[in-house]
Formats: sequence, structure tokens, C-alpha cells
Amino acid sequence: MLIKDKEIQHVSNDMMNMLHEEEIQIINEFHDAVVAKDRDKIDELFKVVQFDVEDHFSTEEAMMEESKFYAMQMHKSEHDTMRKKLNQLQTSWENNRDPEEILRFLEDEFKHWLVLHVARWDSETALHLGDSM
Repeated sequence: MLIKDKEIQHVSNDMMNMLHEEEIQIINEFHDAVVAKDRDKIDELFKVVQFDVEDHFSTEEAMMEESKFYAMQMHKSEHDTMRKKLNQLQTSWENNRDPEEILRFLEDEFKHWLVLHVARWDSETALHLGDSM
């Protein structure tokens, strides 16, 4: 298990909390496959991770746009940076199939990014949105 539920701050919007809970579950399953070096499972779950992260980010972005959140571009730029990193990791995986590279990314970068991103950007966005979505 990479991320415990309590490590990710709950925000004041139920939809965002649901997105985070789903993502934590998927990331933890992916992490388990990476630790086990189960390349077939990594192949399968990498697609699920990519889909889920994109769904998470695009849902938040739609909510921000609809509510005219003042800092949408700054929040979205953080999403875009992570999208790029995940795409680069996917390409590297396809070329090298090195579970250790994914493990380093998940443990050294992604987890910390997610915890900080939720605490900073998602919590502020959720305050703006309220629970109206």
C-alpha cells in the first residue's frame, strides 16, 4: 500500500473526495503490482491509472470552469505537469519495462505530489465550489 486514506486531506466537496478515494484505491493496486514486478498486471493497471487520473483531473477542471474559479489556470497547470510526467513514464515503461523506475516515481514523487496538491489546490478549489456540484 502506497497511500493510506488518512494521508489525503478531505476537502469540502464530496465529488472531489470521491475522486480522490477512487484514485488512491487504483494507485495502491498499481503500486502493489509494481512491487511484485508483475509486468502483465502493470501493463493492465497502467492504462487504468492513466484513465482514472485523466477522469479525475478533467472532472475537477470542468467544475472549476463552470464555477469560474479564479485560480483555475494555476490548478490546471499542476494537473498538466503531472499528466506529462505520467505520459513520459508510460513511454519509458513501454520501452524499458523497468518496474523500479515506476516504483521510484510512485514513492518519491507521485505520492508527495498528490498529498500536497490536494492540501493546497484541491482544498482551496473545494472551498470555492462548496458542495453544490
